Amino acid sequence: MISAGFAVVALVATGCGGTTADSPPTTTSAAASSGEFPRTIASGPDGGTVTIDAMPRSIVSLSPTATETLYAVGAGEQVAAVDDQSDYPADAPKTGLSAFTPSLEAIVAYDPDLVITSTDLGLVTSTLAEAGIPTLLVPAATSLDDAYSQIERVADATGHDADGDAVVAQMRSRIDAAVASVPDRDQPLTYFHELDDTLYTVSSQSFVGQIYGLFGLESIADGSDAGDYPQLSAETVITTDPDIVFLADAQCCGVTAESVAARPGWGSMTAVRDGRIFPMDEDLSSRWGPRIADQVEAVAAVVQQIPV
Repeated sequence: MISAGFAVVALVATGCGGTTADSPPTTTSAAASSGEFPRTIASGPDGGTVTIDAMPRSIVSLSPTATETLYAVGAGEQVAAVDDQSDYPADAPKTGLSAFTPSLEAIVAYDPDLVITSTDLGLVTSTLAEAGIPTLLVPAATSLDDAYSQIERVADATGHDADGDAVVAQMRSRIDAAVASVPDRDQPLTYFHELDDTLYTVSSQSFVGQIYGLFGLESIADGSDAGDYPQLSAETVITTDPDIVFLADAQCCGVTAESVAARPGWGSMTAVRDGRIFPMDEDLSSRWGPRIADQVEAVAAVVQQIPV
C-alpha cells in the first residue's frame, strides 16, 4: 500500500532522519564467503548483528521487500510464510501475519529458524531473540548502495551468497544501461511524485528521489522543511509548475491523468498541458529490492519521451 501511510512507515524505518549517499559495508562472517554456517550477519541500522547457526529451512518474511529478495536470490523454497503485504511473487505463501502489529504466537506457529523484517518497533527482534529465533532486520534502504548491501545480506543469511552477488551485478548492469539510454539536458527536468491525493510527495534526498536523480530530475519539494516525504499544498504544486507528474497512487486510489487534469487550477500546469502525467507501479516505487531495476527502467522510458 502506498500513500501518506507509506511515507510515515518509511520515516519510522529510517529513524526519521535524512538519507545518506553511502552505506557502511555489510558485516558478515568469513564463513559467508565460503558458504558455511554458522555465520554472523549485519542486522539493523546501528551496527547490530545476528548469528545464524545453520542454513535456514523455515523462513518467515515480514517485509514485502525481503520476500521479493528471498525469491530473487533463490531462497524461495526455504520460505514458510510471508506477511499480509507481500504480494510478489504471486506464489509466495502469503498469510495474515502483520509487520506492523506482529504477533509472537502467530510467527512462532510457523516454526521459523529465521525471521526477516524491515521494521522493529521495539518488539520483533528482541522478543524473538528471547525465543531463540534469529531475526534479521533490514530497514528501508537509504541509497542504492544500501539496497545492494541488503540484498547481499539476505542472500548470505540464507546460504545463497553467489546468487545474491549475481542479482546485484545484474541490477547494476540494467541500471547503468537505463541511465545511459537517456540523453543529458542543459536544464534539469522537475517533477512532482504523488504518493496520495492529499499531495504527500518525495524530495530528491529520499530513496525514490535518488532514483529520479540518476536522470538529473529534481523534485519540486526540495527545500521543504518537512523532510524526505513532505506534504505540499495544491497551490505550491501549481505554482512550481513541474515538467512531469508521477502518480504512485493510481493502483491504490484510482488517480488518473484525467482526474489530475480536472483538479482546480491544475490544467494550467506544463505537465498537464503537455500530457506528462505518468502512473507508476506503486510497489516498485515503495520497495527497495531487486525490482529497483524495473523502476529505473520505467523512469528512463518516461524521460525518453520528453524532447531535449
